[in-house]
Amino acid sequence: MTSEKVALVTAGGSGMGAAAAERLAADGFKVAILSSSGKGEALAQRLGGVGVTGSNQSIDDLRKLVDLAMNRWGRIDVLVNSAGHGPRAQILDISDEDWHRGMDTYLMNVIRPTRLVAPVMQQQKAGAIINISTAWTFEPSALFPTSAVFRAGLASFTKIFADTYAADNVRMNNVLPGWIDSLPATEPRRDSVPMKRYGKREEIAATIAFLASEGAAYITGQNIRVDGGLMRSV
Repeated sequence: MTSEKVALVTAGGSGMGAAAAERLAADGFKVAILSSSGKGEALAQRLGGVGVTGSNQSIDDLRKLVDLAMNRWGRIDVLVNSAGHGPRAQILDISDEDWHRGMDTYLMNVIRPTRLVAPVMQQQKAGAIINISTAWTFEPSALFPTSAVFRAGLASFTKIFADTYAADNVRMNNVLPGWIDSLPATEPRRDSVPMKRYGKREEIAATIAFLASEGAAYITGQNIRVDGGLMRSV
């Protein structure tokens, strides 16, 4: 068994997931990356890790990623759950099928890999799971209906998970990005942010890296906004 720290990243071929994998590798983690495009597997190889080309909606692909990491390094210290893009439409025009697609994209993308990884972390008595969510979780936007609805569910799942596994030193937190440079930029969106700019993927990755670190060992069950002040807490 390796003494090095190991991080798994799902949907890590591009955007914030890829930035998180790069930052964790720079911080000394061995990385295993899952993506549907093949970009994650290529990135993992470049970072000295391992990768799987597959879907975070496939339990077989997720199990392949977990088994690959366990066979190579014998442990999993961090799981970062990223996501693709779910259906978008006017709220009552979304079909049953698309609501289910949204649930697979924004909620089950966390639950499926967590089922596989949590027992490993529980046995280790250590682990951190970090989910990339959205700034619109608690103040939903009609622009992103399935994302907002199911990530509100993710917030509840995270709190229940934290209650259940905190005694085993297994933590779960959500990062809530606002307008980030992995999205096309528009002036109205930029102007809506108090800091008057889009966030950088690297800034999301830095927050994830902190939550994965020993410095965050007493943080669990939280939803952390990284949005330039777009959503202000009371």
